[in-house]
Amino acid sequence: MLTKFDTKSARVKGLSFHPKRPWILCSLHTGSIQLWDYRMCTLIDKFEEHDGPVRGIAFHNQQPLFVSGGDDYKIKLWNYKLKRCLFTLLGHLDYIRSTFFHHEYAWILSASDDQTIRIWNWQSRTSIAVLTGHNHYVMCAQFHPSEDLVVSASLDQTARVWDISGLRKKNFSPGTSVDEPRGHAANPSAIELFGGTDVIVKHVLEGHDRGVNWACFHPTLPLIVTAADDRLVKLWRMNDTKVWEVDSCRGHYNNVSCCAFHPRQDLILSVSEDKSIRVWDMEKRIGVKTHRRDHDRHWILACHPTLNLFAAGHDSGSIVFKLERERPAYATHGNFLWYVKDKYLRRIDLTNSKDNAVIGLRGGSKTQIYSLSYNPAENAVLVTSRATNVENSHYDLYCIPKNFDSSSPDSPEGKRSSGITAIWVARNRFAVLDRTHTIVIKNMKNEVTKKIQIPAVDQIFYAGTGYLLLRTPEGLTFYDVQQKRSMANVVISKVKYVIWSPDMSHVALLAKHNIVICNRKLESLATVHENVRVKSGSWEESGVFIYTTSNHIKYALTNGDHGIIRTLDLPIYVTRVRGTSVYCLDREVRARVLGIDPTEFKFKMALVNRKYDVVLNMVRNTKLVGQSIIAYLQQKGYPEVALHFVKDDKTRFSLALECGDIEVALRAAEALDDKKCWEALGEMALACGNHQIVEKAYQRTKNFDKLSFLYLLTGNLEKLRKMMKIAELRNDVSGRFQAALYLGDVNERVKILRECGQKSLAYLTAATHNLEEEANELRDEDSPQVDPSAVLLQPLTPVNKNSENWPLLTVSKGFFHGAALAKGAGPGIDEDVGGNLEMESGGAWGDDEDIVIDEDGAIVEAADEADEFVDADAGGEGGGWDVDDDLELPPDLDVPTDVGGTDGYFVPPNKGTSVSQVWCNNSQLAVDHILAGSYETAFRLLHDQVGVVDFKVYKNLFMKTYARSRVSYNAIPSLPAMYGYPHRNWRDAGAKGGLPQVGLKLKTVADRLQDAYRLTTLGKFDDAIKKFRELLLSIPLLVVENRQEINEAQQIIVTCREYIVGLMMEKERKSLPKANIEQQKRICEMAAYLTHCQWQSVHLALALRTAQNLFFKIKNFKTTAVLARRLLELGPKPEIAEQTRKIIKVCEKNATDAHQLVYDPHNPFDVCASTYTPIYRGRPVEKCPLSGACYQPSYKGQVCAVTKCTEIGKDCVGLRISPIQFR
Repeated sequence: MLTKFDTKSARVKGLSFHPKRPWILCSLHTGSIQLWDYRMCTLIDKFEEHDGPVRGIAFHNQQPLFVSGGDDYKIKLWNYKLKRCLFTLLGHLDYIRSTFFHHEYAWILSASDDQTIRIWNWQSRTSIAVLTGHNHYVMCAQFHPSEDLVVSASLDQTARVWDISGLRKKNFSPGTSVDEPRGHAANPSAIELFGGTDVIVKHVLEGHDRGVNWACFHPTLPLIVTAADDRLVKLWRMNDTKVWEVDSCRGHYNNVSCCAFHPRQDLILSVSEDKSIRVWDMEKRIGVKTHRRDHDRHWILACHPTLNLFAAGHDSGSIVFKLERERPAYATHGNFLWYVKDKYLRRIDLTNSKDNAVIGLRGGSKTQIYSLSYNPAENAVLVTSRATNVENSHYDLYCIPKNFDSSSPDSPEGKRSSGITAIWVARNRFAVLDRTHTIVIKNMKNEVTKKIQIPAVDQIFYAGTGYLLLRTPEGLTFYDVQQKRSMANVVISKVKYVIWSPDMSHVALLAKHNIVICNRKLESLATVHENVRVKSGSWEESGVFIYTTSNHIKYALTNGDHGIIRTLDLPIYVTRVRGTSVYCLDREVRARVLGIDPTEFKFKMALVNRKYDVVLNMVRNTKLVGQSIIAYLQQKGYPEVALHFVKDDKTRFSLALECGDIEVALRAAEALDDKKCWEALGEMALACGNHQIVEKAYQRTKNFDKLSFLYLLTGNLEKLRKMMKIAELRNDVSGRFQAALYLGDVNERVKILRECGQKSLAYLTAATHNLEEEANELRDEDSPQVDPSAVLLQPLTPVNKNSENWPLLTVSKGFFHGAALAKGAGPGIDEDVGGNLEMESGGAWGDDEDIVIDEDGAIVEAADEADEFVDADAGGEGGGWDVDDDLELPPDLDVPTDVGGTDGYFVPPNKGTSVSQVWCNNSQLAVDHILAGSYETAFRLLHDQVGVVDFKVYKNLFMKTYARSRVSYNAIPSLPAMYGYPHRNWRDAGAKGGLPQVGLKLKTVADRLQDAYRLTTLGKFDDAIKKFRELLLSIPLLVVENRQEINEAQQIIVTCREYIVGLMMEKERKSLPKANIEQQKRICEMAAYLTHCQWQSVHLALALRTAQNLFFKIKNFKTTAVLARRLLELGPKPEIAEQTRKIIKVCEKNATDAHQLVYDPHNPFDVCASTYTPIYRGRPVEKCPLSGACYQPSYKGQVCAVTKCTEIGKDCVGLRISPIQFR
């Protein structure tokens, strides 16, 4: 038995598989119904409206419905899409044991401890038949899968078969569909409770000595199986007139709880309180398999309608399991696929899909064929068969005849020996792992030639001629069989399959949820983790590993990149990948060919291998677009490639900045003409030393201060003087003085200081610089004393004006830059020539031009002669260039593209990945992206996980969090500060595995909760609401390690929500007028609602005292007494308790309510966080995805009043604060 999924919960009393989706319903003894995805191993939803254990549960086979029946005598019909109960069917007078849908009609069948079976029409919501006859609890009742029959089991030691054909004829006339019941059938008064002929007892099955717990029909044969407290499983056969016992299956040693027929094999399954699951052969009535738990009794069994899946419910949860392995045994060589089907070895030619049976395999064994190993040199196969006990496994050696008849293949006598695994290691040698876990080398006669003793080896895999991969608990060992020595090791646990690339240079190691790609030396190149099971894989021609999971075909590159190619309905097993075709086998061992689109992984593989000509060809000729591919190229350091995809100027600008292509960035900035873009371009150009573009950027942004300093650095004194004139026209005294200081123009400085009223400074400047005439004019009584040792402030005179850009290292343009120029040679070259001429002529500050200033002091650019030159030549070629392109060349001439030689391209090394980018790559937690400074991705994660739509309230928390992300320290004086990035996983972070240290801890939040409680006690409601909201919003910014801490964080969210809603409601109540009785009634209602908030006892006592006093004042004595008794249960102070008892005494004398209020203390409800009105259980409700605050449906889509930032009713992933939530 293979366990596929195991849940831990309270006792499971009912199970039901969804017919199409990978879902299973579990009804629990606690009254809860759980909906699980058994493929992803996740809990999807919970349904909790039953009071007491739920024993009956069943999915509808077409509609999004399921039905449940519980110990509260209620049958409930649920819609799992709407996530609520649609209605409740009442009629049974005792516990309901089972509920089932009819496969065709709109009927529900229920069995109850009231000794009756009822059939309900779930469309008209009425009972249409009551089946009476059993005289003890009816434990089970089921419809026949195709006929008008019902079988029931009862503790009266009988099972009964009922004929319901009369009921069908009564309810459905020949001319109506099954969804259109006739009029009288929908009328409850037309039901004949006793003595009716609609349903009659056809057979009574008597033979059990104790109560019968379960009975069910065979899917196709006239058979019934029953399970009883006499520890027997009985098989019955029936016809139209009678039913008789065929045989009993004996082996359980306690009550048998449930049984079922295998849907496709001649097997019976049963579960018992003896803690075992047993499988019986239906023909021989003997046990063939037993699975026993240590401590848990089994109660229920369910079979999937179409798949080889079963489920059993026990005391501590449930399990989903298979009886046997469904993976076909196959091997590939060249263009042939060898596989085993129906005890035949078959061969498919992958070139023409021709399928032939080759030989018949030896049968008669109870073991299942596990694997196949093919030897092309000897045309022989090794077929390994595994038993339930691995030690009893064996293998068969077959030699395939050269000529075989596919219509009636021979069955040659194979050589059989015991062994766990057998694989070929040489042309005429194969290795066997025997039951003592010794490796034995044998020849073609099945004779032992060598033995190798290696401890703890539990599996062996092929690794090329003369080599083996040995699996141990620690990992895999690459072993040389001839030299008997270990060559390499890799640490990976529980490898199930090993797949080598065609050239044996790479190997993929497949475990249950992991794939490790290694080279020949077993050095790990990449690791891929999957949340669902990895099924199979094969290497594609270009070196990409294609693998399948339970629901996807995916790819993995040797550098660790991986992605989805297409989805799957059912698992498949890949045998070969060629071009756009995936050759595979399904679980029915049928050969299939699936089409895929290889463009994405071939593009990425070409980038990894630096085949830039292939990349460029794919860019130009394939539809490879989208944000994901652009993001991938940016992340991997290929922004210049991403430029080829992008037409949007804003995106082109950011990509051009990233790859340092200033020319493209300049063209994009001119098109955008945005101040921020010009500023970013100026910074980038300054870093690259292109001061001519820096000058243009400063001019566009009117950044005169930086422009003046740039002219100082480049020694352009003429333009610096013009900047001084501009500052004078703009009345910019500071800028004008700064320009004068840069120029060393003392007269101008004295003039500026005099004009702005700084006579003393003007005098000092003139006197210090020996301007005696000006100093005499400015001297007066208050003039300061001139320092005789003063030093003149004169800037250095530039020896040579720097009109060219700063010199850089000579680096050839990259491949893609050259390709971009080649793509549009004409216009691109014109622009470059025009640009260079403009720079050489001095640009806007040339000798032949002057600066024109508008009224605001802004620069107005004049037309440039260089632009005129460009415009003149842009029209086409002049007559001077006589180039004839009409040359006759051979059509088959093939000139290879030279990427590498001396005249090729030099590509500079890529920039490394920043620490913040590493953090973003390694984590899906929002707080890690905040710490990395990637607010945009953090916004997206919070939006998807908890529905945040307004991030204003998060600004302060984001800034505080980001401030903790790094530490600063001084390395050398006068150098900028350096930063360190603390890691929370610093022991095993490595270069690219780091995660940031998070400053906010769960314990800190819990401690701050006490401050909020204190503010609530003091009555500072505004401060308390603010504090609770801050704590609530900070929960998604935590990182915790285990499930317990996740639950604690969720509990803090619940606490904060309850306090925020309650305190806001109390503030609203206090602001309401009290002029008339209606207003007073509303005040009392809100005070009563407050007492149902999940508050601490001290605060709840305050709320109860307030509500008690208000209700007493309006003479609602009955409700006052209820509130007072709740107050006493909290154990208040003695004086308060004494006063409360007096109030109760007064209220008991007149236990009535003078006014009718909208308040029912006995009916559970939630308070709408906006209207402050009750939403009773079962009514439509919308919730905040973060806080869980409840709202009326009309508030869906609005911002939550509790959090001030989340969208009400938004469908979200849920709170994610731990890495274990993504596993």
